[in-house]
Amino acid sequence: MNDNDFGGFPSSLKNCSDLRDIDFSGNKLTGNLPLWIGSELSRLQILQLRFNFLSGSIPQQLCNLRELHILDLGHNDFSGTIPNCLSNLTNLVSAHPIMYGYGYYEEQTTIISKGRELQYSNSDNLPLVMSIDLSSNNLKGQIPKEISSLVRLVFLNLSRNQLTGKIPSNFRNLSMLETLDLSFNDLSGQIPQSFSSLTFLSQLNLSHNNLSGRIPTGPQLQTLENSSYVGNPLLCGFPLLSKCQGDDTPTKQIFPGEDNEYEDDSGKLGFYISMVLGFVISFWAVCGTLVLKRAWRYAYFRFCDNIKERIALKIALKVARLQGRL
Repeated sequence: MNDNDFGGFPSSLKNCSDLRDIDFSGNKLTGNLPLWIGSELSRLQILQLRFNFLSGSIPQQLCNLRELHILDLGHNDFSGTIPNCLSNLTNLVSAHPIMYGYGYYEEQTTIISKGRELQYSNSDNLPLVMSIDLSSNNLKGQIPKEISSLVRLVFLNLSRNQLTGKIPSNFRNLSMLETLDLSFNDLSGQIPQSFSSLTFLSQLNLSHNNLSGRIPTGPQLQTLENSSYVGNPLLCGFPLLSKCQGDDTPTKQIFPGEDNEYEDDSGKLGFYISMVLGFVISFWAVCGTLVLKRAWRYAYFRFCDNIKERIALKIALKVARLQGRL
């Protein structure tokens, strides 16, 4: 029922207690999110309402949806704070998620990741996709630390809100996270060093916040581009050009198997410097002696004159012999 002109939720849906998937994306839904979605549809696994005009706060009742593994409320007008009770979404917390079939129908859904649409269906790995997207709303306050308990989360997008405070350091618990977008908020403080333990992280966007300090390093973080951090004038270190205090050059961690360009450049520079110094020392060893020692200077010039005379004599003899033969 996505991409239509629905202006409200059909009230008859509250009687569909076994409903597994609601996708009203791209409609004209307005007003508050109905509370009965969380209280009556306890079997719901997918809730996608992006690109509508829904407002008000995100109801606490959604936390009753323990089988939910895809929650997409992006691009609406929700306000208030992110519910702390999201940790009640058992299917995102348990190491053994609930796996239910999707009946005899081919179920498909779309996840937006870094502007790209990723298609999933129940014929492949849709039940394994764990995603929360609350982007492009008017949410305020801090990121709840309880989100870090959603250890099966793969996609997390909280971008383009008005979130403040620090990034929770216990995000390191999100060990399966592949995409994290916190851009265009008002987050402050340092990027947690624990980010270096997110070994599956392939897409990170922390741009346009008020973050500060040195960017953490790690094998996975070193693969990210500087666009992940732009718009944070107080951030420093690789891959940004901004140097941290005490750094002579932008920090780059060299891993085994990588070419050490900095060592190559310094080696070439040392070679050229030694060549120049050698020439200068040799030149002044000869010329300086001639300038300071008068007797040596006279002897040197007499030697040069003798050499020139001998060369001239040999040339004259050869010319005379050639003329005699002719």
